[in-house]
Amino acid sequence: MLELKNIKKSFGGTEVLKNVGLSVAKGDVVAILGPSGSGKTTLLRIANFLETADGGEMNFEGEVLDLPKVSHRDAARIRRKTGFVFQNYNLFRNLTALENVTEGLRVVHKLSAAEAERIGRECLEKVGMGDRADHYPSQLSGGQQQRLCIARALAVRPAVIFADEPTGALDSRASKALLDLFTGINEDGQTIVM
Repeated sequence: MLELKNIKKSFGGTEVLKNVGLSVAKGDVVAILGPSGSGKTTLLRIANFLETADGGEMNFEGEVLDLPKVSHRDAARIRRKTGFVFQNYNLFRNLTALENVTEGLRVVHKLSAAEAERIGRECLEKVGMGDRADHYPSQLSGGQQQRLCIARALAVRPAVIFADEPTGALDSRASKALLDLFTGINEDGQTIVM
């Protein structure tokens, strides 16, 4: 369902990715491992069009794209089929948990407020946050904020979820709970690259 080939990316004179490839089948959980600074986050950001590759191609659900030449319109179209769990949460601090989940559904996917709320509540329940729908991010622990990010990613019913070091800022107990959550989501058929 997703294949990256010959991905290249440099920042200034530093080559971060040199002919990197990745192949993901539907329903897979793929973990990208490596030391700090090895390009893991950059690769995920390129796969989700948050960063532009200097070279390489992507095959996403049968559509082949020359990554350095992808138009903004095509990038946005593909990105609507993905979810992204950011390392630093990227939550709207002035919105409740439910509003954080439904914002993209209403604005990007053009769902009605009622349909967005139904999906949002369903996704919050799925990640164990149904009772926190009216809480703001500042009222949530780090683990709860990360669960909220996962609910937001799930809400768009993505073909694949990209998760950038989803347990990086959590203690070992919260990390285990989050990994258990990802296992459950994958058992439901969700493809995950982290």
